[in-house]
Amino acid sequence: MRNRSFRGQLFRAFLAVSLIPLLICSALLLQIFRLRMTDAVREEMREDLEKAVRTMDGAFSAVEEAASRLRGDLLLAESLTEAEGGGIRAYNALFEATAQARPYARFYLCDGEGTPRYATAPQETRLSAGWGSLRAAADSGEPLSFSACWDSGRGTVLQGAAVLRDRQGRQTGYLVVTVCPEELQTILQGTYGSQNRLLLLSRYGRPVYGDAELRELVPRLREQLLAGVVPGSGSEEFVYETAIHPGTGLFLILQRPMIFTQETMRLLYTVSFSCAVVCVTVSVFMSLRLSRQLFRPIESLHRGIREVGHDNLDVLIPTEGENELGELARRFNAMVAALRRNRAQLLENQRELDRAQIRMLQAQLNPHFLCNTLDTMKWIGKINRIPQVAVLSTGLADILRFCISPEEFVPLRREVEILEQYIEIQRIRLSGSFDFSVEVPEELADCLIPKMILQPLVENAILHGLEGTEGGAVTVTAARQEEKLRITVADNGRGFPEELAAGRYPSGKKAGKRLGLYNVDTILSKYYGGDCGLFLHNEGGAVVTAVLPIRREEEPLC
Repeated sequence: MRNRSFRGQLFRAFLAVSLIPLLICSALLLQIFRLRMTDAVREEMREDLEKAVRTMDGAFSAVEEAASRLRGDLLLAESLTEAEGGGIRAYNALFEATAQARPYARFYLCDGEGTPRYATAPQETRLSAGWGSLRAAADSGEPLSFSACWDSGRGTVLQGAAVLRDRQGRQTGYLVVTVCPEELQTILQGTYGSQNRLLLLSRYGRPVYGDAELRELVPRLREQLLAGVVPGSGSEEFVYETAIHPGTGLFLILQRPMIFTQETMRLLYTVSFSCAVVCVTVSVFMSLRLSRQLFRPIESLHRGIREVGHDNLDVLIPTEGENELGELARRFNAMVAALRRNRAQLLENQRELDRAQIRMLQAQLNPHFLCNTLDTMKWIGKINRIPQVAVLSTGLADILRFCISPEEFVPLRREVEILEQYIEIQRIRLSGSFDFSVEVPEELADCLIPKMILQPLVENAILHGLEGTEGGAVTVTAARQEEKLRITVADNGRGFPEELAAGRYPSGKKAGKRLGLYNVDTILSKYYGGDCGLFLHNEGGAVVTAVLPIRREEEPLC
């Protein structure tokens, strides 16, 4: 259970919050730094490749311009058919036209059989006019078209040829241009960076230029090129970038050692792991200290709550600091003190309730005794033939039984029956000096109302409203207005004082001499809310209207 404690949860939470972001950020920063450095290297390599391609474009533009001048020299073309003479002039024209292009290529003027006659470099062996670049030049008729080749005997990398014609358009020979590794080295020298190594492949994937170490990678690079994969993908030691030279169709592959080699990454990971170990140690120490500091007041609070749960209200926990935990401890102590006071008050209230119940049980004996006495008086009145005594005792006994019955709500019909018995007693008492009538529609006779609310209203009308009035009359009517039951008690007496006949009965007003009105209004307000109660006004006398909801026996009280 200790491992599942709140202190353990705090410790693990602090440890996770302090370590997980640190480790994730360290790993991400390391990877992002490696990727950014790799991207920077690749961008630099792409710039080097673009520079190499532009240099090759410039060199081959000079070669093509020289070839164009040689093809346009008709005298030079006619000199290839002469058996003797014209050699000095041909050499002069050849060297003059190729002055800018000789560092980048070798130029040969061959006769119609492919035998070199004039050259800017040592003459090569005779070429076959029906094969290779001479045949391609004769068939295509293009000015000059280079194709990659590799002849181990001559060391030729690129070779191109064009047909030479005289004034009559007859073919007199061929212009052959070759590029060897020495010329490629002259063209590409210093263009692709000192840290890079360059490999040139023909469009068929054969190596035409590059050092021996790169040539050993040619089979794998060729497979990746054919598969549409960037050459060198998956290598952990080198970075590769590629480009294509449009004029010759050569693939340029640039290789540079990886900045983050396996050894470098191993060192970085070792340093990162060492930093993580230090951070873990510091985080564990700080997490233990913080969790202990936070858990101490929480543990005291937990101990105090457990004591309260065991009904020990004398517990008191120490308050530490002015922070939220200290405020929580102070509020807990205040709550326990309030519980002690409430428990003492509850015990006192319970003792008062017990005494009230005893008094109520004692008081219940008196109404039963009175009812039995009234029944005895009724039979004595009948025996002695005094009907008034019998009526008084019977009505009073029924009213007493109705008052002490346990029902809180009775049908309006039953309330009217008790009211009529009360009227009989008053008529005997007052010698029938007033008239009384009740008008209750049959559809409202079953409405439930609080018990004994009509008798105080009628008694108030008889004793106070009709005082000093000849031919007094009291009328009780019931009506429905929307969802409200309106029971009106009206008399033709002197009416209410002006301060009372203003509508709603003043609920805050003291009862005074009108205890009946006050009690009825209070009962209706407590049961049904502030919008129900008594409404008073004068209309040929005093008019009291009790307003309450219409509720049948089967309907619950809202």
